[in-house]
Amino acid sequence: MELRPIFSTLLRNKTGAILIALQVALTLAIVSNALFIINQRLETAARPSGVDDESRVFEIGIGSLDEPDDPVAAQERDEALIRAVPGVESVAWSNQTPLGQSGWGMGLFNSRDQEQSTSWTGLYFTPGPLVETLGLKIVEGRDLRPEDVETVDFDTERRFGRVGLVSAALAKRLSPDGSVIGKTVYVGSGEEASPFEVVGVIERLQTPWAQTSEDGGLSTVLATRATERFGRYIVRAAPGETDRVQSDVEQALLAAEPGRLMVRNRTVAENRVNRYRSDKAMAGTLVTVTLLLLIVTASGIVGMASLWVNQRRKQIGVRRALGATRFDILRYFLTENLMITGGGVLIGSLFALALNQLLVSQMELPRLPLSYIGAGILALWLLGILAVYGPARRASLVPPAVATRSA
Repeated sequence: MELRPIFSTLLRNKTGAILIALQVALTLAIVSNALFIINQRLETAARPSGVDDESRVFEIGIGSLDEPDDPVAAQERDEALIRAVPGVESVAWSNQTPLGQSGWGMGLFNSRDQEQSTSWTGLYFTPGPLVETLGLKIVEGRDLRPEDVETVDFDTERRFGRVGLVSAALAKRLSPDGSVIGKTVYVGSGEEASPFEVVGVIERLQTPWAQTSEDGGLSTVLATRATERFGRYIVRAAPGETDRVQSDVEQALLAAEPGRLMVRNRTVAENRVNRYRSDKAMAGTLVTVTLLLLIVTASGIVGMASLWVNQRRKQIGVRRALGATRFDILRYFLTENLMITGGGVLIGSLFALALNQLLVSQMELPRLPLSYIGAGILALWLLGILAVYGPARRASLVPPAVATRSA
């Protein structure tokens, strides 16, 4: 098909063509970035925490208004009570829980005199068996042992235990050129830095905050029992018994010491829902915006194409009288739309990259892969074809005689 007549016609109706092209460009820029953000959010929400079967692992927090005479004995008593509940497979005291959104985080250093931290980390304290309870996988070294555990009063002491485990992501930062096993790492720097020996590497363990960056997987587990009035216990229940075990554990703890306050009782799976609720809400909002933009763009193409068909009824009749087939008329309008859409997606690609650059600087998003722009271009071309097909088909059905009399 000769493109010059189509181009000449567009120049005579350039205002409408430019408006449609700009609408396509704006849609491509927004949709490609929106789809990228949606994918990023959903991938982040689906990241494994390292916990085996999150629906079977729950944290239960219980506090006392009075300071216990022997905090360690109180914790051990509570652990024994929980362990005695039918359906409990494992229990461990800990200061925080994966995806729990509250806990400890500090900088790690490879030496006392190091000025800049080697890495930030989320700090889990436990006398054990946290690895077993969470269902974590040790890929190098060993698990914590009872003889590794130190009791620390954080109100009066600045030390965090002498033996620890690190996640694989953190191990790469602490020792990028070799194994981290056996190395001494410091929590903090200077004279007050607290050293510990790395004895094992965990395949994966998310922090309580599960940050969207790599920091979300930088975790340390130290063999430490903290003397606190608030007890946080992580419990693994038998398959299919989580709800009953949660209720029975809560009743057992409250019955042992009436008047205590139950602070928290929820599974890691519930933590995941709470942690990523805003991310999924944003993804849902962006999906809605994307669909509305596509509908508006398609409506604009349909409206403009219908207007042009009505304005060109005489020309259509003349072409039909000169021998043009219905397919020729249909192909003309489809080609015209492809030319307009092509100009729009060309401009839209530049808009998309500029918008992504703004998002990178403001929201710390990764660079937009070109594949998203390519997918957006194909989607908008297909949308344009589908949107213009109806008006183009109506144009192809206009009889030559009727079109001529309507002049």
